[in-house]
Amino acid sequence: MKNKFIWDSYSDQPCIIKDKKYKKMMRRRHLYDYLPLFIYNLVFFPLAAATSGWFKVKPKTLNNFFALCVNLDKGQQQVQLVEELGCKNLQIRFPLADIDNLPRYVAFASKFADCQILINILQDRNNIDDSVLLQRNIALIFKAFKGLVTTYQIGNAINRSKWGFFSVGEYLKFYQLVQSIRDRDFSDYILIGPSVIDYEYHFTIRALFNHFKVKFDKVSALLYVDRRGAPENRQMLLFDTRKKIDFLYALTKLSWRCTSDIIISEANWPISDTAPWAPTSETECVDEDDYCNYMLRYHFLALATGKVQSLYWHQLIAPGYGLIDARDGLRKRSAYQAYKVMLELLQNSTVLEYQFSEQLYRLVCDSKGKKIEILWLNQQRAKRYETDLPVLDKLGVPISADIWISQSPIYVLHNAAV
Repeated sequence: MKNKFIWDSYSDQPCIIKDKKYKKMMRRRHLYDYLPLFIYNLVFFPLAAATSGWFKVKPKTLNNFFALCVNLDKGQQQVQLVEELGCKNLQIRFPLADIDNLPRYVAFASKFADCQILINILQDRNNIDDSVLLQRNIALIFKAFKGLVTTYQIGNAINRSKWGFFSVGEYLKFYQLVQSIRDRDFSDYILIGPSVIDYEYHFTIRALFNHFKVKFDKVSALLYVDRRGAPENRQMLLFDTRKKIDFLYALTKLSWRCTSDIIISEANWPISDTAPWAPTSETECVDEDDYCNYMLRYHFLALATGKVQSLYWHQLIAPGYGLIDARDGLRKRSAYQAYKVMLELLQNSTVLEYQFSEQLYRLVCDSKGKKIEILWLNQQRAKRYETDLPVLDKLGVPISADIWISQSPIYVLHNAAV
């Protein structure tokens, strides 16, 4: 039988399923799952929306907040680049369809000896349909990475049929089987899910409120906001990036199937004029300067909530959306340097204060005992800023005169200890 699921190596994702008859048949087969989806959302969507502002967190040092995705097929040069960036938290995808090459993935992961690694186990239809095959392959993966990796995301973008699942119920059955293997033979392993993509929390609700015998040790989301433009922009009138995180956090506090540790397992913006490498149409794409600004501001907004344990930027090397363009050698985009500066200044920092008013955003962090103030605008018109303190632009270059607050964040360095 012809494979219905084709991988697009340009954009690092499956192609849309072209066999409409097959897709229609599979959706009809899973119609029953719409009933629990509807019932649970009827209760928990409005409840989480109403209570999302209630759940506060105390300021804490987020040691593993800044994280990055790397891929085996992007080459061994990633090892040196990660070291240069100073990033200590990495995600590596492992497709179940590539189980024959498992030793290569283990060898690749072992290159990053000083990093905490998350293995993202990508589903495929054969392993979804065949529980015996799934049990065998999961045991092989868990054994192969033993002593090297303890954290695994089970499934990816589960609410997109092109990735293999046709209902959340089907995913929960899949996860439940994987968890049973973990519970029996690998009790020290951490399992992450349900990895719903985009702001489609009705699927997250179905995954977090259910009758299956599952427990998510951490809750993951591929929280893309690129279709809104800037990360401060709102969806459904109210929900900007911070409020989307608040909503997800409320769901985790209400659910009996998970902890409240949140992992944003993927985020990025597609870059203009990079087709066919861009993962979306040109309509959603932005130029490299906006990509850099949005990347920084997305991190700052998520950091300000105090509710995200790790944010994995997807990814290091990718012509259509990465920090490095690999179409003609390796070209480091401005976002690469900006990411490096952000890590140098804010890795292992603590949020002290967050404010915004009239499109002006201000984040204050304690970094190694020194206060760092980050300022930016979500509007075209810049504002002059006067200070005697040292100021760096987003690339770490000192600004000594004629300082402006704009869409491009600046760092104000306070000399006094916090």
